[in-house]
Amino acid sequence: MPTTESIRSIALVGHGGAGKTSLAEALLARTGAIAAAGSVERGTTVCDFDPQEKAAGHSLNSALANAEWNGAKLYLVDTPGYPDFSGPAIAALAAVDTALVVINAQTGVELSTERMMRWSAARGLCRMIVINKIDADNVDLGGLVNQIRERFGKECMLLDLPAHDRKEVIEVLEHDDGDADIESVASAHRALIDQVVEEDESLLARYLEDGQDPTPAEMHAAFEQALRAGHLVPILFTSTRTGAGIAELLHVLESLAPNPSEGNPPPFYKGEDGAAEAFHAVPDPKQHVLAHVFKIVPDPYMGRVSIFRVHQGTMKKDMQLFIGSGRRSFKVGHLYRLQGKEYLEVDHLMPGELGAIAKVEDIEFDAVLHDSHDEDNIHLKPLEFPKPMQGLAVETKKRGDEQRLFEVLHKLELEDPCFVVERNPSGNETVIRGLGEMHLRAKLERLASQYKLELATSAPSIPYRETITKSAEATHRHKKQSGGAGQFGEVALRVEPLARGAGFEFVDAVKGGVIPTVFIPAVEKGVRQALDAGVIAGQPVEDVRVTVFDGKHHAVDSKEVAFVAAGKKAAMKAIRAAGAIVLEPIVNIEVTAPDESVGDLTGDLLGRRGHVTGTGQGARSQGMTQINGEIPLAEIGDYQSKLKSLTGGQGSYTVEFARYAPMPANLQQKLMASFKIQDDED
Repeated sequence: MPTTESIRSIALVGHGGAGKTSLAEALLARTGAIAAAGSVERGTTVCDFDPQEKAAGHSLNSALANAEWNGAKLYLVDTPGYPDFSGPAIAALAAVDTALVVINAQTGVELSTERMMRWSAARGLCRMIVINKIDADNVDLGGLVNQIRERFGKECMLLDLPAHDRKEVIEVLEHDDGDADIESVASAHRALIDQVVEEDESLLARYLEDGQDPTPAEMHAAFEQALRAGHLVPILFTSTRTGAGIAELLHVLESLAPNPSEGNPPPFYKGEDGAAEAFHAVPDPKQHVLAHVFKIVPDPYMGRVSIFRVHQGTMKKDMQLFIGSGRRSFKVGHLYRLQGKEYLEVDHLMPGELGAIAKVEDIEFDAVLHDSHDEDNIHLKPLEFPKPMQGLAVETKKRGDEQRLFEVLHKLELEDPCFVVERNPSGNETVIRGLGEMHLRAKLERLASQYKLELATSAPSIPYRETITKSAEATHRHKKQSGGAGQFGEVALRVEPLARGAGFEFVDAVKGGVIPTVFIPAVEKGVRQALDAGVIAGQPVEDVRVTVFDGKHHAVDSKEVAFVAAGKKAAMKAIRAAGAIVLEPIVNIEVTAPDESVGDLTGDLLGRRGHVTGTGQGARSQGMTQINGEIPLAEIGDYQSKLKSLTGGQGSYTVEFARYAPMPANLQQKLMASFKIQDDED
C-alpha cells in the first residue's frame, strides 16, 4: 500500500514525436507493470489505446498509467504533444508535482517544448528535461544541451550523461569520474554540486570550508528546494529503443522527484472574487478530503468518468462527497485507479494519488470534490488555456440528427477545454472551434467513426465585435396607447468607452425617483438587448459603460416592457452617436516551413493583411524556419491549403488569439451595408 511519501506524480509533456508514449511504455515495462513495452507504430501501447490515436500514430488525449519502483508509487500522465491538442496537456499540469519535458534528440527544442516549459513553470511544478532517442543517427547531443541552456537558462544542469557511444547513461550526482560522450563526468558532477548547494547556506558553508562533496542524503533537501524554486532543471538522457537511461530515470524519479509534501503546494484559494484567500491543502490522509477534477471522459460503457487528484484526506469507496458548493452529496459507489483503458477498482486513494469516479453526471471539469461543507468555497487557481479560434460551421447531412449532434458535441466539450461549440442565432449556424485544422479534423473523424454522425462543414461567420470611440448621450421616450392602459417610459443615458477587454458596465445614476427603482432592471435589460444584437453591423457591442441618469415615468402607464424598449432605443441612439466602430479578431500565427518557402509565405501573409513579427530557426532546425506574425482571423479561411501548396505539404502552423483591433474602414462599410439590408428586410 503506498504512503503519501512514496507517491510521485509525473506528467510527460513536450512536442509531438518526442517519444513520450514510448517513454511511458519503457518505464512501465522496466518496472514490471506490463510484461513488455508496446509499440506506437503497431498500436499496442498502454496510453494510446483509442482507435483514433492508433490510426493517427500519436496521442490525441491524455492518459494515465501507474507503476512501482523501489518502494515508490509512480503516477504517469502521458499527454499529447502537437499544439492543436495542448488542452489536455495543460490540464494535466494541475494533477502532478513534476513535469517531465521530453525532447527528441533529432529535432531539438520545438514549439510545444517551449510552451510546456513556460506553462509548467508558471504552475510552480518541478521540471526535468529528458532528451530522448539518443541512439538516433546524426544527433548532436552537446549542441542540443547548449540550445536548451540558451532557451531556458543556465539552471538546466546535466544530471546524467550518455556514455560509450550513447549505449549507456552515467549519473553524475553520485559519480565524479568516468568516460562520457559529450562532457567529462567530473566537470558535470562539479557543476551540479555547485548549483545545488547554493540552496542551503549551512551546506554551502561546509562545502566551501572543507571542500568535501556532501553525500546524496545530505543533498536531498537542497536538491528538492532547487527544484521547487526553478533553480535547477535536471537534464537526463534516454533511448526507449535500446533502454539506455531508463533505469537511471526511474532512480531519479524515485529518489529525487518530489512527493506531494515536497513539491510546491497547489494554488487553492477559498472564497469568491475579492474576498478570496489562499488556502493550503495539507497532504495528510487524516484531514478532510479535497480532490480536483482535471479530466472528464464520456465513456460509452462507464458513463461520465471524472478523473482527479486527491490533494488532502483519504477518499474511500462508499463515502459521501460534495461537488464544489453543492448542498447535495453523492455516494462514491466505485473508486478506480487507471492503467490506460483499464479501470482497476480500489478501496481508497491517498493524498497525491490519481483516480477516477464514474457515473456522476454533475461532476464537471475543474470541479473540487470534498467531504465537508467547510470546503464549500475552495477552488483551484484556473489554468490558462489557449483560446480556440479556428472554426468550422457544421450541420448534419441527415435530417433528424440535429438534437443528437448537440448532445455529442457537448460530450466533446466536456473532455477538451480547448474545444468549444457556439450557436449563432443571427446566422443560424452551429460553429465548432478548436486550436487548429488538425484539432477540428480529429473531432470530425471521431463524430463520424464513434458516433456515426456525418456533417457538412463550411467557413463560419467571423466573431466581430462593435465598440465606441467617444462618449455620447441620448434620450428615448416609448409611448404607446391602444384603447385602455398604455405604455410609457422615458430613458436618458450616457455611453463611454472602456479599455479593450473590459466588457460592459451598467451604472444607475438616477436621482429623485424620476425612474422608479423597480424599473431600473428593465432599463438594463433593454440596454443589454441593444448590445447583444449590435447597432451598426449586427455584432455584439463591448467595452462600454452605460450610465442611466434621467428619465420620466407615468403613474398609470409605466410598465416594465416600456422601459425595456426605451432603454434599448436610447442605447442604440447613443452608440451610433459615440463613434461606433467594428472590431475584428487578430490572431498570433506561428508557421514552420522549409527555408526556401519563407519568401513566398511572408508575401502571402502580407497579402492577407498580416505582418511578420520575427523569424528564427524552426522546430526541426535542419532546413526549417519559424515565422511569427499576426493576421486577422477573417483571412485564415483557406490558409491550410495555401500553406500546403507553397511548402509541398511540409509546412505547419498554429494560431492563438491575440486581441481585437479596429477593422479597416472599407471592410467595415461592407459589413455595415449588409446589416442595413438585413435590417430593412426585417
